[in-house]
Amino acid sequence: MSKNYDVIIAGCGAAGLYGAVNLPADLKVLVLAKRDLTLCNSALAQGGIAGVYKSPEDSPEYHKEDTFIAGGFENDPDSTEVLVTEAAQDIDRIIQLGVEFDKKPDGDYHRTLEGGHGKHRIFHHKDATGYEIETKLLAYVQTLPNVEIWENALMCDCQKVGDGFSFLVLKDDEYITCNSHKAIFATGGIGRVYEFTTNSAIATGDGITKAYEMGAKIKHLSYIQFHPTAFNNRKTRECFLISEAVRGEGAYLLNCKKERFMQNYDRRLELAPRDVVSHSIIFEAKKTGSDEFYIDISHKDPEFVKNRFPMIYKNLLEAGYDMTKEPVPIFPCHHYLMGGINVDTFARTNIDGLYACGECSHTGVHGNNRLASNSLLEALVFSRRAAQDIAEKIDRNKELKSFDYKIDENAEHIPSGLRREIRSIMQKAYFVLPDIGSLQDSLTRVAHIREMLVKGNFKIDRDYIEAKSLATVAYIVLTEAVEIAFESVPLDYVDYEHGF
Repeated sequence: MSKNYDVIIAGCGAAGLYGAVNLPADLKVLVLAKRDLTLCNSALAQGGIAGVYKSPEDSPEYHKEDTFIAGGFENDPDSTEVLVTEAAQDIDRIIQLGVEFDKKPDGDYHRTLEGGHGKHRIFHHKDATGYEIETKLLAYVQTLPNVEIWENALMCDCQKVGDGFSFLVLKDDEYITCNSHKAIFATGGIGRVYEFTTNSAIATGDGITKAYEMGAKIKHLSYIQFHPTAFNNRKTRECFLISEAVRGEGAYLLNCKKERFMQNYDRRLELAPRDVVSHSIIFEAKKTGSDEFYIDISHKDPEFVKNRFPMIYKNLLEAGYDMTKEPVPIFPCHHYLMGGINVDTFARTNIDGLYACGECSHTGVHGNNRLASNSLLEALVFSRRAAQDIAEKIDRNKELKSFDYKIDENAEHIPSGLRREIRSIMQKAYFVLPDIGSLQDSLTRVAHIREMLVKGNFKIDRDYIEAKSLATVAYIVLTEAVEIAFESVPLDYVDYEHGF
C-alpha cells in the first residue's frame, strides 16, 4: 500500500520547514524527519542570520561585497544577488511567524558583528538563533492541516517514476512507499564523514547521495569549511562549536604561549573569514610545534558574556572551563559544506521536479568559503523560491506511480567498522590543508568501500544507508581533491556506477 502526496520534503530543518510554510495550502505535503524533529544542523546554529533589514547604515550591496570577499570571488553572482536582496522579506516573515531576535534597550534589533562582515548585520537570539528559528517554524508547520510530519522516518531510496517520485521510507521499522509530483531534498550536510564535526548526528549526506545516484549534478563537494574555534577537550576529545560571534564581541585567539598571533597572518585579526583563521591556526601550529590554541574573552564584562552567550557559557562550564575567567582550548573542526546538489536560483536541480535547499544544495552563494551566518539565510531564501516555483508548475492531474521496491528480509547487516574507517580516512586526508601524499590511496580505499556497499546485498536499514552515504560523499570529495591536486584522475581509478 502506497501513500500519495503532492510534495514530499526530505528534511525537517529550517530549509525543509520553510519550504512547507511557503507551499500553497491546497497541496498535500509530507515532511520526513530522519530522527527527532529538532535534530538537525539548523537547530545547532549559534551565531545568527545575516541580512539587511531596516538597517539605514547597511545595504544589500555591502552584504554582497562581504560575501564575495569571504567566498574568494567564486560566488555565483545571480544567486548571491538573490540572497542579499531578498533577505529582508524572509527575516520579516519569520519574525511574523514568532521568531524573536534580541533587541537593544531602545527597542531596535541588536545586530552583532562576525568574521568577514564589514557591518553589524547579524540578527540573533542569544547564542541559540538556529534553535529559535527551527522551533518556531516547526510549531507553525504543525498547525498546517495540509502538512504531515513523520518523525524517525529515514529516506532509504527515491526513484524518478514517470512525471513524479517514489520514496522508500523506513519508519518505526516499517517500510512505506510514498509517491509525489514534486520532491524537495533538504537533508543537511555531511559532517559525520569526519571524526570531529560540529554537525548533528543526522548529517551523513543522505540527500546528496540519493541525488547523485539519480543522476543529479553534484558540484564543489570538496568546498568544505572548517570552523576555527571548536572547543577542544583533550581529555574527552569532546568537540562543539564556539560561535563566530564570540570573536565578533571581542575575543582574542591565543597560541600555546597564550599570545595573540593573528596579526602575523591577516590585518583583520580575529575577524578574518573562517578559512583564513583556520589556515592561520595550522600555520601557527607548524611554527610553534604545538597544536594548543585558545579563545579568550575573559577581558570582557562577565555579566555581558553570560547574558550574550548563555548556552556556550553553560556548555563550557560543564566541561570545566569558565569563559569569563580563563582562555578556552580550541582547534579547527569540520563545520559546513559549501558544495552539494547543484541548483539554480529557484533551487531546481537538473532532474525535472527535484529541488534541493539548505546545506545539501549548491546555490553558489558561498563561493569557496561561507561568510558567517549566511547559511540560515540561504536556507530560507531558496526554499521559499522552490515553493513558489512548485506552486506555479505542479500538475496534480498527472498520475502518480510507485516504484516496485524489493526488500530482502534475509540480507546481512553491513560489516562493522566501515563508517569509523571512512571518518579516519577523511580526517587524515582532507582536513584544512589536504594531505596530498595520501589522497590517491584514500580515494582508492573509499571507492572500494562504496563499491562493496552499492553492489552487495545488505539489509536496508539506518546503518546501511548512512554508511553508503558517507562512502559516497567521501568518494566525491576525494575525487575532486585528487583532480585539483593532480589535475587529472589517476589511470587506475575506477568510476563505479551510481545506483544500487
